[in-house]
This record gives sequence, C-alpha cells and structure tokens, in this order.
Amino acid sequence: MKFEGTSTYIATRELSVAVNASIHLEKPLIVKGEPGTGKTMLAHEIAESLGKRIITWHIKSTTQAQQGLYEYDAVSRLRDSQLGSDRVEDIANYIKKGKLWEAFDTEEQVVLLIDEIDKADIEFPNDLLLELDKMEFYCYELQRTIKAKTRPIVIITSNNEKELPDAFLRRCLFHYIRFPDPKVMKQIVDVHFPKIEQDLVDSAMKVFYGIREVKRLKKKPSTSELIDWMKLLLMEKIEANELDSVDLMNAFPPHLSSLLKNEQDYDLLYSKLRGY
Repeated sequence: MKFEGTSTYIATRELSVAVNASIHLEKPLIVKGEPGTGKTMLAHEIAESLGKRIITWHIKSTTQAQQGLYEYDAVSRLRDSQLGSDRVEDIANYIKKGKLWEAFDTEEQVVLLIDEIDKADIEFPNDLLLELDKMEFYCYELQRTIKAKTRPIVIITSNNEKELPDAFLRRCLFHYIRFPDPKVMKQIVDVHFPKIEQDLVDSAMKVFYGIREVKRLKKKPSTSELIDWMKLLLMEKIEANELDSVDLMNAFPPHLSSLLKNEQDYDLLYSKLRGY
C-alpha cells in the first residue's frame, strides 16, 4: 500500500514520502501550506489512490473535541421519558457518534481527514492527544472504552492560523506543502487541461508568477485560483500573445478578478499601473 499521487493530483516526492511514512508508522500527518495548495484535496486523493473510504471532520471556531467522539442527547431522553417511550431504557439510543467514533467503528481501514484544525480553540488539539495516539476513548454514558477496530489513516490540515501545541506535534508527522515552482505547476495545469496549448501555459505562468512576486500582496493567488483563471482564459479563447503584453506596469491581465480576492491587492496593482 503506497501513495504516489493520482491522475488528477501531482504529488512531489517529498509529499509522497511523508504520506507513506504516516501510513507505515501509523501516525497522524499534519499538512500545512498556503491556502489553495491542495491540503484538503490530498486526503481525498489518498483515499482514491488506496481504494479507501474517507471520513471528513471539518473544524470550525466553535467545534469542540468531544463532538468528534460522541454527543449525548439528554434533552431527547428526558422528552421520551415524559412520553413513556420504550427507547429510554437503552441509553445508546441517545448517543450520537462523532467522526472519530465513526472512523474507529469500521472494519476496513478508512482515511480520516481533520480539516483546518487551527480554526478551533488552542486547547482543541490537546483534547485529542489520547484519542489520536492510543486510538481509543472512554464513553461514560455506556461505561465502556471505544477502541479502533482498524487504525485509520489520519490527515490533519492547518493554515497556520494558530500554533499547534508541542505535545500534539510530538505525536504526529509533519509536511509543509511548498508552493509549486513553474515546472511542477505546469504539470498540474496539464493534468486539468490535457489538450491546452503550451504557449498559452507558458505565457499564463509568467503573468501568474509575476503577480505572486508583487511585494505587499495581502493574498497571493494560489493553485486553485490559477486553475479557475485558466478555465476563463480557455472559455474566452484568449491567445498567448494577449498575455505576453501584460507586465503589470502597462496593462492588467484579463479576468484579474479570478486571481485577486480583495480590494487592497487591487489597489496595490492599480497604483503600480498608474506609477504611484
């Protein structure tokens, strides 16, 4: 069982080594990188490549670690007891399994994606130390320990909004997805657009990386923005020579709105265009 990327996902050698080390050592893999570099997509591609089901736990600022284990619906049990329901006799009827329990409860190995863990409270990772390390937790309502039947492949993504605790990091492997250089980026574009003219790709790359090199940009365009931009260029039948005239000092590229996502960056490029 080895991950080497897929037909729709270009994985560098370093990334493949990190994923396979995580699988072999049975340790969670923390993946960091700029937004839009394919961190979330990686888990889905691992599942597809290895023929496994994926379970995704999207983390929000209000997410609690307990929600990944289970939630006990005491209100429903109280209501049913008032109505004289037979369901009250079995407390398991009021236990809602979380994503970790769901991953632990499968006979076949799954890929568990904990997406954007840094969005949660700073204590969130520490609250999952035992569960991710030992692959078990105790359910007080049922008075029994829930153990993983088969250890899942755990991928954890982070946009580096918060530093993760050292105790949590010690239990994980780590990989930073560096922004693709032009050579790798061309491979990614070719995967999405197999029949695209290479002259157009070369010209688009110059414009794209030229924008990324502009100093003081608040949000540099990412891989996902490049793919969207290429779709628009093809839809509008933009020629390579039309992009060759773009140098950010004399003219904006077509469909700039698909590359820049905030007004500060627009103003910055507009100032450069006007020579301010």
